[in-house]
Amino acid sequence: MTKQWVYRFSEGSKEQKMLLGGKGANLSEMTNLGLPIPPGFTISTESCIHFFDEGKTLWPALNKQIETALTELEETVGKSFHDPANPLLVSVRSGSAFSMPGMMDTILNLGLNDKSVEGLAEQTQNPTFAYDSYRRFIQMFGDVVKNVSRIHFESILDTIKHVNGYEFDNQLTLEDLTDLIRQYKEVYLRETGENFPQEPMDQLRQSIQAVFASWNNERAILYRDIHHIAHDLGTAVNVQSMVFGNRGDDSGTGVAFTRNPATGEKKLFGEFLMNAQGEDVVAGIRTPLSIDSLQLVMPAVYTEFKTIAEKLEEHYRDMQDIEFTIEKGKLYLLQTRNGKRTATAAISVAVDLVNEGILSKEEAVLRIETGQLDQLLHPTFDEKALPNAILLATGLGASPGAASGHIYFSTQDAEEANKQGIPVILVRRETSPEDLAGMVSSEGILTARGGMTSHAAVVARGLGKCCVAGCTAAVINEDTRTVIIGDIILHQGDTLSIDGATGRVYAGNVPKQNPTLSGDFNTFMGWVNDIKQIGVKANADSPADLRQALALGAEGIGLCRTEHMFFHKDRIPAMRKMILARSVEERKKYLSQLLGMQRQDFYEMFALLQEKPMTVRLLDPPLHEFLPVAKEDKIALADAMDTTLSQLEEHIDSLHEVNPMLGHRGCRLAVTYPEIYRMQARAIIEGALQAAKETDSAITPEIMIPLVCDVDELRYVKSEIEEEIDEVFIEQNITIPYHIGTMIEIPRAAVTSDEIATEADFFSFGTNDMTQMGFGFSRDDSGKFLQEYEDKGLLKPNPFHSLDVKGIGKLVKLSATLGREANPDLVLGICGEHGGDPRSIAFFYSIGLDYVSCSPFRVPIARLAAAQETIKQRKQETLPEHTKVKEAVH
Repeated sequence: MTKQWVYRFSEGSKEQKMLLGGKGANLSEMTNLGLPIPPGFTISTESCIHFFDEGKTLWPALNKQIETALTELEETVGKSFHDPANPLLVSVRSGSAFSMPGMMDTILNLGLNDKSVEGLAEQTQNPTFAYDSYRRFIQMFGDVVKNVSRIHFESILDTIKHVNGYEFDNQLTLEDLTDLIRQYKEVYLRETGENFPQEPMDQLRQSIQAVFASWNNERAILYRDIHHIAHDLGTAVNVQSMVFGNRGDDSGTGVAFTRNPATGEKKLFGEFLMNAQGEDVVAGIRTPLSIDSLQLVMPAVYTEFKTIAEKLEEHYRDMQDIEFTIEKGKLYLLQTRNGKRTATAAISVAVDLVNEGILSKEEAVLRIETGQLDQLLHPTFDEKALPNAILLATGLGASPGAASGHIYFSTQDAEEANKQGIPVILVRRETSPEDLAGMVSSEGILTARGGMTSHAAVVARGLGKCCVAGCTAAVINEDTRTVIIGDIILHQGDTLSIDGATGRVYAGNVPKQNPTLSGDFNTFMGWVNDIKQIGVKANADSPADLRQALALGAEGIGLCRTEHMFFHKDRIPAMRKMILARSVEERKKYLSQLLGMQRQDFYEMFALLQEKPMTVRLLDPPLHEFLPVAKEDKIALADAMDTTLSQLEEHIDSLHEVNPMLGHRGCRLAVTYPEIYRMQARAIIEGALQAAKETDSAITPEIMIPLVCDVDELRYVKSEIEEEIDEVFIEQNITIPYHIGTMIEIPRAAVTSDEIATEADFFSFGTNDMTQMGFGFSRDDSGKFLQEYEDKGLLKPNPFHSLDVKGIGKLVKLSATLGREANPDLVLGICGEHGGDPRSIAFFYSIGLDYVSCSPFRVPIARLAAAQETIKQRKQETLPEHTKVKEAVH
């Protein structure tokens, strides 16, 4: 039986997005709902994959089905693809299973040629419209199919507009358009070595193949990498009869959302242009009108559109992003999809949909992408600093957030600056899909053209980037790399600040403040906490860090790195003296100074936590990290220790290690210098006792011994700590419970966890070091080559960003299993940075860890990821056995 590659819109449904792509599936769904959809057909995603595998051998079978579908389309609309007097014109659009706005390619007005343009002009009695459509088609076909740079066409258009004093494209006369077409065809011939194709089927074949190929263009691949979309899904191709928004003042085109994509407000939000085609709105070449204005221009069309928008949101149970065209006063829908939105809007919409009875709380939790929460944690401009900031201009606040950086005018320059650690504000007249890499590399985006649904606005919201669009006061010259705003000329590298909420543009670097989270966010995160079944703690090393972590919902501290407490300028001298001490007595003298400092920190942190747990890791890094490097610091230290500079330098040199990360650090320090860990244990317990007394809380300190590789090693260090703690209890005539555990970060510790668990109350997996040791990659040096591994597909994702489940994950799982078999009460957690990575959290949940711990600002992300994984696992458990694997894959 012949494989079906082509599906009429009437044959599909919204459930078939993996086969028909999101756009095709939704066009089918809307057709079946009886909405005004221009008829057409979809070439499946499967055909795209087969095209890459089989190439030209696929085309004969595919072409036959396309011809059959075209014949049916001709009969439906009463036009012919091959009749110049009554031409059927179509659009060719990509449509992947997951929305990728602006990332792949579209071709409009396909079927026009030198003869059919005359037929269209005669048929519509509007030659200006016909020739405007033809010049657009030549440019799109040249750009998408033949990779002729758009600048060749745009420079000709800009020249004609400049010579005639036109501001907008729709001011072009028939004479201008025929001249444009002539010059466009000359550009096409010059750049491709071929005449512009005149046969409609040839145009269609090349366009379909070009859309297939666009699945693997650089910007599409980058977008999928950013949003974790699989690369083997392929894109569908939608062939749809054209409706024209550029037929005159009773025609137009627009994009609208059923709710505000920036705030979530339940109100129709969008833009439109009269006498224009869809690309004009998306590209931002003309600044469009608000959708509300359509009520004045065409009240009947507005009412119909508003009714349909409400129907689509109710049907899809989510905010919709709708593209529409008005031709001669009649409304047509070209697309609907779940709208991209900011994190603020996403949470607001989710909460509202639950309150409206449309979604359950579990469904709402699954609707929010974990990465979106990062947007909510972006800083805003400090209100106290704004009165003194220099306001240059105001555009449209297209994507919220506050950003400051150095101006760069091209994607290439932005990427290069970003690689050097320079914060970037990408400044463009308008962005296009080719600018995606530059947008990713930037703190924020500023455009002179475009509205709230322009390419810059839509993509920035999806990326969580700050964006100000349509800032018409900014005169941007990308050739000279300058932007003139009023009387001020800014050059590449100058500093600018933009507010994506208000649209304001400021000179220089405006101070920022941390965001305040409340309202819908707190409601939503309350649902998250009710659902998730794994604890989420924070890595925090000071009372200030802890306050931030608690504000973001941390359920305790999973990692307090005590070495960070010693780097303060008033503490580092005592730390250095302790390290360079020549005797145990001298070392203890300096340790007594450090004791009071650490005890105060622990007291403050335990008092803030009260009964929430805190795991304190004892000193871990190599001692050389604390020692001075600058000569003036060495001189000051030598004077303080009553020694000469040469003697001090000789002592420092003696502590040098060839590979310090595998050397004298962690619990090995406690084996050689037991007094260090004893001091820290005393500080922890004394701080906890003081906090317990003053807050009347049941505090149970958790002391973690790092870098253990053998049970005897742990047993020795543990005994020293317990002996010191017992002395504190005798001195103060009081006791509190405490736990002693270890960090599992060495492969040998993982495979001998059954032995180690007999001496540990808990394991905390240090996946950073375990990844480093397991791979043999130095975290400090791997940046020199790991990017090449990622680019060449040898290692994805970066194992320091997302846990290597296949390798390091096996060690973690083995350790957890062995540990619990030996000690059923063993508590298991993870404190490496993987604790804040959603994909890693899914694995940790699957192997039964009790908690994850991550940096404070990743706590909300980890909480959401944990809740989503809980919901997915519950869903998996309720599926019939034969469907579980398939469902898990999707």
